[in-house]
Amino acid sequence: MKIYNKYIAAIALSLCLIGCKAPMATVIKDEVKENLPQNFNQDEQQDANANSGTTPWRQFFTDPNLVSLIETALKNNQELLITLQEIEIAKSGVLAKKGKLTPTVSAGIGAGLKKAGRYTSEGAGDATTEIEPGKEMPDPLGNFEGGLMANWEIDIWKKLRTEKEAAVAHYLSTVEGKNFVLSNLIEEVADNYYELLALDNQLDIIQQYIKLQERALEISKIQKQAAAATELAVKKFEAELAKSKAAEYTIRQDITEKENQINALLGRYPQPIVRTKESFMSTMPQTVYTGIPSQLLANRPDIKQAELELKAAKLDVQAARKEFYPSLEISATLGLEAFKPSYLVKMPESIAYNLAGELAGPLINKSAIKANFQTADAKQIQSLYEYDKTILHAYLDVANLMSKVKNIDQYYQMKSQETKALDQSIDIANQLFRNSRADYLEVLLNQRDALDAKMELIEAKQKQLSTVVDIYKSLGGGWK
Repeated sequence: MKIYNKYIAAIALSLCLIGCKAPMATVIKDEVKENLPQNFNQDEQQDANANSGTTPWRQFFTDPNLVSLIETALKNNQELLITLQEIEIAKSGVLAKKGKLTPTVSAGIGAGLKKAGRYTSEGAGDATTEIEPGKEMPDPLGNFEGGLMANWEIDIWKKLRTEKEAAVAHYLSTVEGKNFVLSNLIEEVADNYYELLALDNQLDIIQQYIKLQERALEISKIQKQAAAATELAVKKFEAELAKSKAAEYTIRQDITEKENQINALLGRYPQPIVRTKESFMSTMPQTVYTGIPSQLLANRPDIKQAELELKAAKLDVQAARKEFYPSLEISATLGLEAFKPSYLVKMPESIAYNLAGELAGPLINKSAIKANFQTADAKQIQSLYEYDKTILHAYLDVANLMSKVKNIDQYYQMKSQETKALDQSIDIANQLFRNSRADYLEVLLNQRDALDAKMELIEAKQKQLSTVVDIYKSLGGGWK
């Protein structure tokens, strides 16, 4: 017995030594996170307590029509609904890994028939065996059984717990992924809504310009009759009028497509988008407070998602490394077994049970385990790069948009001044044309310049509002 125990101890020791030869994972260091700047603009100090990214979206957006569109999108958007199912899949993965920590118990019944050869040790033994005095062993021999079976892998290296923790981290990353989809969805709806309002205002401008061209055409015809202008001037005004009417149809098509783009985000078939275009040009963009860069790590869902995926990848490496260690499995059965159904109720003769433990570890041909470990190690490094890339892009997004907010404001002011000056020049040119003191080219050029300036002013207002939405999303806002 002592020799038997020594053999068991020697086998266990050899298996442990095999496990000790498991390869080491690559040690990774997150330098991008450690070197994150203290401020977005090194020349300015930001207030850490003022961060627009923490503002709930219902407080950030004040247009009731836009708020209603966002609420509809959050209920019906297909991409968001797909993401919610990804969360359910990840949740099931956690339950599956958790289930491996507990014994597997199953119940079963079975029946069989066996005939051993007479000139075998089993057949010869059965032929000389009596079940009861004077009653020989049946031939062929039936077998009827039923009972419970259990299997349990003892988590001696915490491999199963590590796998469960990795599944939990992946599940939490899908939740953050859903938050990122929310943030992107709100940004898309708001940007498209402002673009639609800009198109509405551009349509109004082109219609005003058409009326202006029609009046200019009438004046040129009158002047031609009075010999104060030529047929060339009339044709030039007719061509400009046709060009403006063609531009009107282009804008109308753009409006239709933009409405349908919003409807697609809202997960519904084409229908009119409720909006108020009159107050668009007077809408003042929200004041945005950026806080400090380190707050991006806590506010932006994509960064938190990448961080959790990195955590899951690290845990996957640990679990893959523990595959080199021996595993301990315990199996047990308890039930009733007899060669005849009527004997199953005879106790305790029909009771059968089995209990076994097995300690086994990989010894030869570990290429599959090594490949699995190397794959997990490579994915860990890949996840680190993804995390670093996400942080870097988030910082650059905010820094670029902060600069864009300032520059687009200045651009809008300059365009406003240009528009006012050109409106005045149109009145002057038209007056001079009526009095034959200016030719038609001066009138046309002034009208074209004024139209272009007004169109660009509307685009500047749209970019002004959309940039604020973009920086709000880049700061981590929109999903709360």
